[in-house]
Amino acid sequence: MANILLEMKSITKTFPGVKALDNVNLQVEEGEIHALVGENGAGKSTLMKVLSGIHAYGSYEGDIIYNGQVCKFSNIKDSEKLGIVIIHQELALVPEMTIGENMYLGNERGKKFAIDWNTTYAEADKYLKMVGLAESSKVQIKDIGTGKQQLVEIAKALAKQAKLLILDEPTSSLNEEDSRALLDLMLEFKKQGMTMIIITHKLNEVAYVADRITVIRDGTTIETLDNHGPEPISEARIIKGMVGREMTNRFPARENVPIGDINLEVDDWTVHHPLYPERKVVDGVSINVRKGEVVGIYGLMGAGRTELAMSIFGKSYGTGFSGTLKIDGKEVKMKKSVSEAIKHKIAYVTEDRKGNGLVLPQSIKVNTSLANLNSISNGMVIDQDKEYAVAEEYRQKLRTKTPSVEQLVGNLSGGNQQKVLLAKWMFAEPDILILDEPTRGIDVGAKYEIYCIINDLAAAGKSVIMISSELPEVIGMSDRIYVMNEGKMVSEMPASEATQENIMAAILKSGRGA
Repeated sequence: MANILLEMKSITKTFPGVKALDNVNLQVEEGEIHALVGENGAGKSTLMKVLSGIHAYGSYEGDIIYNGQVCKFSNIKDSEKLGIVIIHQELALVPEMTIGENMYLGNERGKKFAIDWNTTYAEADKYLKMVGLAESSKVQIKDIGTGKQQLVEIAKALAKQAKLLILDEPTSSLNEEDSRALLDLMLEFKKQGMTMIIITHKLNEVAYVADRITVIRDGTTIETLDNHGPEPISEARIIKGMVGREMTNRFPARENVPIGDINLEVDDWTVHHPLYPERKVVDGVSINVRKGEVVGIYGLMGAGRTELAMSIFGKSYGTGFSGTLKIDGKEVKMKKSVSEAIKHKIAYVTEDRKGNGLVLPQSIKVNTSLANLNSISNGMVIDQDKEYAVAEEYRQKLRTKTPSVEQLVGNLSGGNQQKVLLAKWMFAEPDILILDEPTRGIDVGAKYEIYCIINDLAAAGKSVIMISSELPEVIGMSDRIYVMNEGKMVSEMPASEATQENIMAAILKSGRGA
């Protein structure tokens, strides 16, 4: 019989007005990879915050038993002393500091007032080698990509002598190649005896690495599934536990709405890097999108998709612009101004909803109206009643789960935050919407709701550009697909011809080779 390393018994956690966890139970066996799955707001991250001491003992009910001992963590330092280390979805790294400095920040090597840098960098290099990262620990974080930064976070955890490693959405910002490499690294750590808990919405990853899978729904434990039967647990089976019903179709069918004339046309569009002006990040790109059409853009990380989107949206990224941009057949010579893009009925839903899309300490009401304040203002004064009415209208229209539009956005689940971000731009009444990773970090149920919103926008005659790192999503939602690589558009295909093989073949033939 396997040794139980961790047992969380009858964990109940209440926030003002909300019971986030209700009698949750979890058992993790020594040396296993245990997946924790559930919809946004199910309580997964809250449970891990209880485990790691972020929510201190006394702020919840129930017991944490680790290695046979009842634990009463006052803070995260207490849990780390026992080898319980959590890696959050948002990487906690300082860009201007070196890898080594980041790895030992708060855990410095040397005496109290004299850091031993030789030891620091030597130990850091050792752990970087363990995670397969071929970088010097003296390199600054800002000079390495997101995939490598994720490996630095894991090396940082190993430096804390992690025995139970918790990974919260570790691949949410990684491409498929980097994601698979990280999952393979987890399997290697498992061989070495490490125990891991992974939270992820990518169910193919769960099936690939997890030994057992615990499903949480509405703050309650639903079931724990064993992935070592004659056949691996199917994604459909996991989804049924998460949402409480079968989901036979991951992508809603779009009604046969006629596609209209070209609304947005970009021709020979070139953009240079803002810090390295000799480098082209968008190179001679030509695309168009019609009214009522959903156009997908796919590419590997670094292909230039976000740079293209932001440069179209009021030249909010880049320098040295050239090429033409037409709306309804008329050339628009747009200045470097987001407000001008909004005036031309263009909206950009950023991939970074927490950093650039929403004001987390403010309410749903305030966030909803941000892009169109003129519509709720009398001169220089905001009409509070109008602002409330608008936010309530979009709360109902998008079925945002919240007790009130006065709720702070930072307290919402990822899926509901994404709905508020969409509401913000829908209220601006755009004709052209650029959606950059619109379902990143949200669960299958919330994704389906976002897909329905996208279809409704297309049915209303809006032109939609959808950028996504998930190939099935691009294929399942798009009428037409552009493939981008190294700043260039390397292929265009209708949805009827789009397969994962065809799209990846276009990237490989264009020279990068995945």
